[in-house]
Amino acid sequence: MTIRVTLDRVLLDKRMSLTELSERVGVTLANLSILKTGKAKAVRFSTLEALCRELDCQPGDILVFEGRESDKKSEAA
Repeated sequence: MTIRVTLDRVLLDKRMSLTELSERVGVTLANLSILKTGKAKAVRFSTLEALCRELDCQPGDILVFEGRESDKKSEAA
């Protein structure tokens, strides 16, 4: 099971650069890049709240849960 980060899609939809988002939320460009590429191991609720506020979205727009592989196989059958 994995959680996929779709920040790049949300940024594209909102026509906002990662640099602009970084300035608005007060999170370094390097940390947002780690989040965007899915390499982050955790995200603070305060960061998630700031992202949602600036992007006018819900947490589920940024984070997507992709269930277990066994769940996907049973759905395909």
